[in-house]
Amino acid sequence: MSGNRRRRGTNRTTMTDVARMAGVAPSTVSLYLRAPEEVSPKLGTRVQKAIDSLNYVPNLMAGALAATRTRVVGVVVPSIVNSFFADTVTALQARLWAENYQMLIGHTDYDPETEEQLVRTFLSWSPGAMVLTGLHHSRTTRRMLEATDIPVVEMWELGPQPIDRLVGFSHGDVGRMQARHLIENGAREIAFIGARLERDQRAAQRAEGYAETLRSHSEMAPPEIIDIGHEASTAAAGATFAELLRRRPSVDGIVFSNDLLALGALFEAQRSRIAVPDRVALIGFGDLDFGRDSVPALSTVAPPRTDIGERVADQILAGPDSGDEGRIRIDLGFELTVRESSARGAISAISGRHDNAPAR
Repeated sequence: MSGNRRRRGTNRTTMTDVARMAGVAPSTVSLYLRAPEEVSPKLGTRVQKAIDSLNYVPNLMAGALAATRTRVVGVVVPSIVNSFFADTVTALQARLWAENYQMLIGHTDYDPETEEQLVRTFLSWSPGAMVLTGLHHSRTTRRMLEATDIPVVEMWELGPQPIDRLVGFSHGDVGRMQARHLIENGAREIAFIGARLERDQRAAQRAEGYAETLRSHSEMAPPEIIDIGHEASTAAAGATFAELLRRRPSVDGIVFSNDLLALGALFEAQRSRIAVPDRVALIGFGDLDFGRDSVPALSTVAPPRTDIGERVADQILAGPDSGDEGRIRIDLGFELTVRESSARGAISAISGRHDNAPAR
């Protein structure tokens, strides 16, 4: 546990604070929140400005329930169809369900403004805890969460200054391990193909880890990072792979930001009779089920998808007081699984795990 922080939530903004700043009665603020059309535009503008300035989150659990927390956990993920996050949410739900907690789930499509709206909505229902994916949030999102007195767990990433508790692994280390593996297997001109890197901060960190490793080896060709963009399909990946080899025929290794893109490259390699790994070695990320059954089998990095969900649940069930003395940071590591797509005939798992105890 590193550093000290004040206890969150001791100065939570109230409706009275909003009314005072707006120069109106608390009943006017209450009416504006319930039926804004019944408040004059002039007063409504003043109330909304005060709400925005104070980062006020209304408590929709009014009356007798207002003083209590519900046994509901708000969970925000980038995607509900991505199996990475689906496995984590499934493990999290199983643990929470056994303790009579329910979940509210929202997905952002990697948009911080959508995340902000979801967090504001979830907090208005007085959840027992909040779970977010990653460390990159809008300033308003962070302020709202810092003002709460509930457990806030950020997952799937590591980094400085978590809001409260952090459970994940280093994506930069993943990219470094992927690149080192291809170098150790003889590749000398290695490219990176990813998707939506401008929004997917964790994929961007893996790309930077790859690039950093190549820059540290003087015998390697300079790194090249290719962003497919929003269309993260096997077809788009296959077309990008083919174009890369046409443009740079000496490329002999490719790191992909996920297994789906690597699968698209494998499909194109088969169509074009490109030998993998003899002509070009490929490695993905995610350890999705199809990787072990593809031809050739796909080398990949396995993130601790289920472990993350279970450890996040541990932090929620520990209650709000467990984080009072500082920020909790849990590094679960990852594993490199070597298969035929990067090293002929080699199937092995290499641990990228670090100390699994909370870093304090």
